[in-house]
Amino acid sequence: MRIAIVGGGIAGALLAWRLGRASPDLVEIFAGAAPAGADATGASGGLVRGFEPDPALCRPAAESLAEIRASATLSEWAGYREIGSVYLLPAGSDPQASVATVDELLPGSASVAVRARLSAYPFRGLPAGVLGVVERHAGFISPARLRLAALAQAGSAGASMRSAPAVAVTPDPAVRLADGSTVHYDAVVVAAGAWSPALLARSGIPAAGMRSKQIQYTVCTARLPGLGAFVDGTTGLYGRPLGGDSVLLGLPSDRWDVNPAAVVPDPDLAEEVVACAGRRLGPRVAPGRTVASFDCYHDRPGLALRRTVPGSALFTFTGGSGGAAKTALAASRTAADALLAC
Repeated sequence: MRIAIVGGGIAGALLAWRLGRASPDLVEIFAGAAPAGADATGASGGLVRGFEPDPALCRPAAESLAEIRASATLSEWAGYREIGSVYLLPAGSDPQASVATVDELLPGSASVAVRARLSAYPFRGLPAGVLGVVERHAGFISPARLRLAALAQAGSAGASMRSAPAVAVTPDPAVRLADGSTVHYDAVVVAAGAWSPALLARSGIPAAGMRSKQIQYTVCTARLPGLGAFVDGTTGLYGRPLGGDSVLLGLPSDRWDVNPAAVVPDPDLAEEVVACAGRRLGPRVAPGRTVASFDCYHDRPGLALRRTVPGSALFTFTGGSGGAAKTALAASRTAADALLAC
């Protein structure tokens, strides 16, 4: 079985590594045109935790983190750093199903905290009824470092890297190259992140719920003692410490259908990040550089293998919706198993 993977971000790299362990000489990787550091994998802040409010997304996140923590090799590849995490939830939320999943896979890591306990963190102005899910086994990774290690391992095992750019795909399935040639495979997987919708459009294939979206964060100066990685589900603010008094802070963007080659920082969003951080974390938050990137979002969020055309062995493996770093290990295992069972 010959399998082509179009895209060399964290999703494509981990899928190639998984497949390469079973059939190393039958995997070819078209790594894509993104310069190192310019795509979502290179720009990602790399927050990882087991908890997600959506139980369907919680399991792959917890499975991925459990696999990293259980493997010294994966932990080294990913540069995993355990700093803990807190996820704030609005009043009326019920996190118990997801907390139970985390406890199953990362025993003793997660607990639910009411507002009084959250006073131990440097949050300000928390709304009435707010809840927090606190995790001991959480932190951050370097998705770029994990990508490079996975690609290197796949290559040393026999997977081949194709330097010719892929300009289209066909349901045959096949990959069409810039020189006009077409290479046929038993299965083709488009794992090109934010480039996926445009690639499918050029190929005359529906994007099926996928859209590109800008992602952005600002590196700020702030003293936040005791606060590790966090997500404030009441405002959308998220972040993690970077060392010293530097902290990465971000909010969701509303810029959809962006051209990945033309993304630039949104100054209005950067200002809102600082304003929101001032309200929630205190007034002494000073902005620094802003990092703008992009990712592929799906109307059913989650990194997953999806068939593009009924009966075809042409798939997509993207749609992590800004959170692929947390779930990529588990999702790549599930996707590889499904491909090898075709």
